[in-house]
Amino acid sequence: MTNFRMKLTASLYALMAISFWGVSFVSTKAVLGKLDPYSLLVIRFGIGAIFLLLLLLLNRHRLQISIKYVPHLMVLGILGVFIHQVLQATALLTINASAAGWLISFSPVFTVILSMLFLHEKLSITKAVGMVMAITGVLIISSTRSGQSFQVAINLGFLLMILSTLNWAVYSVLVKSLKIPYPPLVVTFYMCLLGLILTTPFILRNRGWEDLTLLNYSEWAHLLFLGVFVSGIAYWYWGKALEVLEASKVSMFLYLEPIATLIAAVLLLNEKVLLISAAGGIIIIIGVIIVNGQLVPMLWRLLKK
Repeated sequence: MTNFRMKLTASLYALMAISFWGVSFVSTKAVLGKLDPYSLLVIRFGIGAIFLLLLLLLNRHRLQISIKYVPHLMVLGILGVFIHQVLQATALLTINASAAGWLISFSPVFTVILSMLFLHEKLSITKAVGMVMAITGVLIISSTRSGQSFQVAINLGFLLMILSTLNWAVYSVLVKSLKIPYPPLVVTFYMCLLGLILTTPFILRNRGWEDLTLLNYSEWAHLLFLGVFVSGIAYWYWGKALEVLEASKVSMFLYLEPIATLIAAVLLLNEKVLLISAAGGIIIIIGVIIVNGQLVPMLWRLLKK
């Protein structure tokens, strides 16, 4: 396979991963009507862990890992899987799916701030402008959801979603410093398995398995999608993309996630999107691109073509 074809294939892997993650907000919102957030997560992690285990066995990957990297996997699993997913699932009880997707684009802003504090990176004027734009976009979306007039009306759901983006930024910074020498499929399996172990006591306490009988075929389809495609394939494909492309290039695909969420919310949940909300989402995307210092090079390459 030529270098160009390898990069193209890796780009398609990243694009599919982002599409699955974008639609995940819609599927989560659809299932939360019958299941509490913790029951949803434990079933999702269970389906994901079984699916990933089957993939590992089919690909003849070794499941044995060194005791040295167990603490690393535990930290990443708790932050990137358990806490992150619990915050998002709880937030979706009070906000719509499209707004959740837009707010996720705010995560790179927190990543820049944490990089300044712990990696001693400098904040340029360009990055500052980008962060201000992203924050403005978040305020616009939060104040105009569900057809409300333009006013600041941030509720608990929006605060939890923003907190989840901060948590993801912390997780991302840790990933840069913790290098685990195992295939992405193996790492993803153990993180998903840890999520299952941590959430199981909650479903036992709430007797959440009793609500599974209330799910119809459509809601089961959403649940299977969350387990197989979102918790399994998406993380696996993201890792495969990183094996070929530079991390900075792969991260560019994150900006497409809110678009996937918005399209899925309109098509599957019949949500109405106000023009000003769409404008707020565009402002967020532009802001986080500026923060990463990639907008100007993109425009320059476009003009050269």
